[in-house]
Amino acid sequence: MNRPAPSTPRGFQATSSVAKSLALGEILEQNLFPYPAVRERDREMLGMMVDAIDRFLAGHADDFAAWDAAAEQPPEFIQALRELGLFGLIIPEEFGGLELSNAAYARVLAQTSAHDSSVSLTIGAHSSIGMKGLLLFGTDEQKQRYLPRLASGEMIAAFCLTEPGAGSDAAAIRTKAVRNDDGSWTLDGGKLWITNGGIADFYTVFARTDGPEGKITAFLVEAAWNGVSRGPHEDKLGIRASSTTTVSFSGVRVPAENVLGDVGKGFKVAMGILNNGRTGLGGGAVGGMKALIRKACAQAQERRQFDTPIAEFGLVREKIAQMTVECFAAEATVWMVAHYIDSGHADYSVEAAISKVYASEAMQRAAYEALQIAGGNGYMKEFPYERFVRDARILPIFEGTNEILRLYVALSVLKGVGASLGELQSALGSIFNDPIKGFGVLGGYAERRFAQATGLFGDRIGHALAPELAPLARVYEKYAVELARVADAALRRHGKQIADRQHVQKRIADLVIDLFVGLCVLSRAQSLVEADPAQAPLVIDVARTFTRQARRRMARNVRGFEHNEDAAVEAIAGAILERGAYPWDVL
Repeated sequence: MNRPAPSTPRGFQATSSVAKSLALGEILEQNLFPYPAVRERDREMLGMMVDAIDRFLAGHADDFAAWDAAAEQPPEFIQALRELGLFGLIIPEEFGGLELSNAAYARVLAQTSAHDSSVSLTIGAHSSIGMKGLLLFGTDEQKQRYLPRLASGEMIAAFCLTEPGAGSDAAAIRTKAVRNDDGSWTLDGGKLWITNGGIADFYTVFARTDGPEGKITAFLVEAAWNGVSRGPHEDKLGIRASSTTTVSFSGVRVPAENVLGDVGKGFKVAMGILNNGRTGLGGGAVGGMKALIRKACAQAQERRQFDTPIAEFGLVREKIAQMTVECFAAEATVWMVAHYIDSGHADYSVEAAISKVYASEAMQRAAYEALQIAGGNGYMKEFPYERFVRDARILPIFEGTNEILRLYVALSVLKGVGASLGELQSALGSIFNDPIKGFGVLGGYAERRFAQATGLFGDRIGHALAPELAPLARVYEKYAVELARVADAALRRHGKQIADRQHVQKRIADLVIDLFVGLCVLSRAQSLVEADPAQAPLVIDVARTFTRQARRRMARNVRGFEHNEDAAVEAIAGAILERGAYPWDVL
């Protein structure tokens, strides 16, 4: 599990974050170039699996709409997923699983999502989050006891974190576990919106255990235990066929050996699971986008207006081109992050958050545009477009809302900038005690400040790029320096109050997102140009289009630090919230 990938380049820094380095004006190119290749073992397995998945799911094409309307997948379908081995994708071979890498796992979910998002959710909630904690933090005894049954699908897993009033704020959970004299725990409380809740046999549950060790602890709980119950299927907007229910715990006795990780360290467990599992969601989004592009192309070529296929109309072509550019960017980013995880990288949480934010929002846009291309047909339940739109809407909410993840990205990279300012303060105090050390730090800081102020001497990408791609690298080099400049200025202006300046944080996050995604696009484009020169013009057009659009967004965000409507936005929101309604009428 998570064995180093053969494609890991020389100089790869397993403890350094590309995204965090960008906020210091540095481009960690050894972690970006060359673009990672799929492991040979994964390639062989995926070749067989993708075909088998397509054959199986294509046979249920007409069923997916019916199951969506009924809000349930029939038991015989769940059994077929077991027989295909889709519940053991990432479980080690020694426990009966397929031991796919994170990259290969994301590719499987891309394939299932091309057919139906609810299928991907049933599989993904089991593997990405439901039993991922057991893989990451479980003891040998826990793994021996549960993984074989989880691999076969005898047990299906679910992740029990969310509660009323504790959605993105995991620290606010109220489910409680009290330690008994014999070392066991008594668990009481309730969780809601639990994916696989109605069909799961195995729950990873987070509860308050206020004590000297910490406030939250993770537990492995079996659905068959006394006191565990689940509510009816929720009536959802999208992903309706997947099981979503409440799960309740009333006086549930949990053995001491079913504590997952350390007592009091459940928040760390939860964040580790969510960070590690985000490539599955991203892979699913990419698969959905590819399916939508295929459907949009067919629709555009078949549908005629004014005796002309709408594929000839510039505004329709623009939509298909944009869907393609964003799918390429999402795919490049998701598999770069999967490579980091598979390579044993120790600090990829910001990159994982970026991949989730970008891929989920790109999928939403693709679903919207594909429906628009289909016109009136797209709005009808007879066709799949409206289901894609409904299913895609959950993606920016799942596994941490995109608003929370943007704040996480911003504050994480600002922490590194703040540390450098702290180092500067330390250096100032030590100049006279240790002038060589003190001036060494100041020299490096002064050089970075000069680069930020002038735009000169920024970090350069030294990897050999095709002549058409090299100018694109200059854009990312320039805006890495700009990001460092505005991050530094924001910290100096707001100090500790930066944590409350969410408009500022959003601009920083969006700069980091465009930079990291753009660098992934550049790396992948270079690898494709090298591998297949015949495809080079198309790949270069995609990379150039993404970069030009990103440059406009980044320029707007940089300007926004000085020229913005933040005060007016806050005033409007305050006034409307106080009234509780829109205050004007034409009468």
